[in-house]
Amino acid sequence: MTRFDRYLLSQFLALFGFFSLVLVLIYWVNRAVGLFDRIIGDGQSALVFLEISLLTLPNVIRVVLPVSAFAAAVYTTNKLAQDGELVVMQATGFSAFRLARPVLYFGLSVTLMLLVLYNVIVPHSRTILAERTAEMSANMTARLLVDGKFMHPTDGITFYIRDISDAGEMQDIFLSDDRSSGSKTIYTARRALLVQGDVDPKLIMFDGMSQSFDVAKNRLSITHFSDFTYDLGGLLVAGARPPRSLDELPTRALFAPSAALLAETGSSHADFLSEAHARLAQPFLALATALIGFAALLMGAFSRFGLWRQILGAVVLLIVVQMVNNAAFSASVRSDFGWILVYIAPLLGIVASIAMLWVAQRPRRRHSAGPGPTSSEGARA
Repeated sequence: MTRFDRYLLSQFLALFGFFSLVLVLIYWVNRAVGLFDRIIGDGQSALVFLEISLLTLPNVIRVVLPVSAFAAAVYTTNKLAQDGELVVMQATGFSAFRLARPVLYFGLSVTLMLLVLYNVIVPHSRTILAERTAEMSANMTARLLVDGKFMHPTDGITFYIRDISDAGEMQDIFLSDDRSSGSKTIYTARRALLVQGDVDPKLIMFDGMSQSFDVAKNRLSITHFSDFTYDLGGLLVAGARPPRSLDELPTRALFAPSAALLAETGSSHADFLSEAHARLAQPFLALATALIGFAALLMGAFSRFGLWRQILGAVVLLIVVQMVNNAAFSASVRSDFGWILVYIAPLLGIVASIAMLWVAQRPRRRHSAGPGPTSSEGARA
């Protein structure tokens, strides 16, 4: 790698890191707000929120990296053009394809990162995330011990706690059991404790009252008690781990799915093949976006006002490539041979970049600016 290639590659990588950090933070903060409300609202701790957030980051990074590669290529190329560095390199005899060599190195570096993300890190993180979500769903204590909020742990059950002491004692509770169509029971108590029984957890209420309403007889029965034990067995559905999705499966399993996997995921053979080839094809979108950003700006001549027209054209082309990518992926699941379509968008971006580089290195027509050997007045002279 020549000194010029190393210099340009360092510029791309530095800005790529900056744009990736900014975009990941923006995307993560946008999703973390809703995630924080849901997790903390379910009674989980801040450490659980941090763990879940970290497990979602690989998927966020996977989405952001191609955009960061495009932004870094456009920004760096525009800066080099305004500083005249690209003009100097072209004057020394560098062709458009020669100038694009460090961009190729840069795009392949990002592609390699995405290949690792798509095929190793993201499936592993999604598997751990599904397991932790099932564990949180099964943690009934965390789901019930939330004060100042009406909770509905299952259909027909409403539970409310006014306050929870430092010792874990619940103050002024309300429990409504409306699971039976023939009757409805409401329990109220001054104090309550949640304890683990031999089989199922139990709620022990003190100084309370139960009100049972018989719908058929239209009769209300009221019972006062000093202590009462309410069996929570069956109140909450245990958080069993849901069936695995295609995102959680390793890539090698996607290429040759077994009958058990097809039944577990509920997906077709075409879905498996489409997802498997998408994990190989999608990373090359980073290479395509980087080349598009560079090649589009290289087509413009030097201007003190910048290359805003070329930048706009690059953005439009990037949108077109992404639209083709979405449409091709949707169509790829319709047949077992549809996986070929997932390679269209990366190839389209790369071919379009090569075409723009070829146009950029063609000699431009010179416009006469006044008398001279090439002007019309000079020719008549």
